[in-house]
Amino acid sequence: MQQDEKEITELGIIGLGDMGLLYARTFIEAGWKNVNVCDLPSRYEELKETLKDSGLSIQRDGYSIVRRSHWVMYSVEAANIERVVELYGPATKLGAIVCGQTSVKDPEIRAFEKHLPSDVHIVTCHSMHGPRVNPVNQPLVVIRHRSTDAALDLTVRILESLKSNIVYLNALDHDRITADTQVATHLAFLSMGTAWKATEWENPSYVGGMENVKTLMMLRMYSAKWHVYAGLALLNPSARLQIRQYARSVSDLFKLMIREEEEAFRDRIGKASSFVFGSSDTIDPTKLLLSDDVMDQFKLSAIPAEKQKPNSHLSLLAVVDCWHQLKINPYDHLICQTPPFRMLLGLTEYLFRTPKLLDDTIATALTDRDIRADDCEFYTATRGWVDCIELGAFDGYRKRFEDTARFFEGRLAEGAKASALLIETLAKRTGG
Repeated sequence: MQQDEKEITELGIIGLGDMGLLYARTFIEAGWKNVNVCDLPSRYEELKETLKDSGLSIQRDGYSIVRRSHWVMYSVEAANIERVVELYGPATKLGAIVCGQTSVKDPEIRAFEKHLPSDVHIVTCHSMHGPRVNPVNQPLVVIRHRSTDAALDLTVRILESLKSNIVYLNALDHDRITADTQVATHLAFLSMGTAWKATEWENPSYVGGMENVKTLMMLRMYSAKWHVYAGLALLNPSARLQIRQYARSVSDLFKLMIREEEEAFRDRIGKASSFVFGSSDTIDPTKLLLSDDVMDQFKLSAIPAEKQKPNSHLSLLAVVDCWHQLKINPYDHLICQTPPFRMLLGLTEYLFRTPKLLDDTIATALTDRDIRADDCEFYTATRGWVDCIELGAFDGYRKRFEDTARFFEGRLAEGAKASALLIETLAKRTGG
């Protein structure tokens, strides 16, 4: 890097939401001297006041960003990327580099190709984590779509400010892998919340160990903004296949449970387990992501652990069945893991690689009729989310999300804080 590169290069960020602000502050901390930022023009005076001592150069709108910046990042909702790029993209500085930070690259790349001048470089990215997660050592996807080597190299040097682990993909592979890793993850945790909203959610079937992690990750998701998940589910062309299969897996397993078809149920779970986790003689408990001592540290329920009741874990059984049916090996996608995906993989791994726990879970699913009312709510919740996604209904998605979030409102901040500590604890254990 030239010694004065950080002194003369003008960086620009359009969209100063949580992630945009995380990037902007990180660039300043890394020594980039000219970081121009903007949000909606109506927020200009507010941002000038709240960020007056931040070192950031607050601009009134995107025109001011694209006309002066050598490197521009669009950090806006995936649903709005077309409109925002159409508005500001044509005015982009000659030879500038344009980057996007949306979770779905198909609409982003199409917007860039349609509205950016042909002399503009396109090197986009995606941080595989939320704004409350420390970006250090988290996966950061970089996508070289249209650029010179010099433009790519400058982008990488800028993004290295985050100290994340850079992964190089193309846009199509990015969307396919994020669909494989995140779609079932989000659908499972969102459906848990919606189902628990309809039941007595703090009951003895949902305390201790794995239930602590499930509860914390559900609360973490509902403490975020709805559009974070809506864009991936509704705009990623690779997402629908997995959404449909997860719903089908929940439905098929639930039908086998209520008909008490033990042989067929055990056979289906066994095949899914063998495909994803291998044979039982490959188990090494010391290498499991989650352990009892870690999971028991994080709990929100006042119900004593000794009063815990068995659970069918339909949500987790369906995730592994979904992976099996779609022939997805989740371990192949760890390069693009997000904290929720890592937790979901850890939960399923713990369940399927602890033989007695898995056997107790199967027995509960087939024989404990008390748990079936809750499983019925989970099935219904999953079906509702899938129907909403299939219709492409952003308003419906937002309403379902915010209705559930309001129900847990008193626990969201506590859940977000505890889940962040859990993520940090596991990162230290695994070195990632």
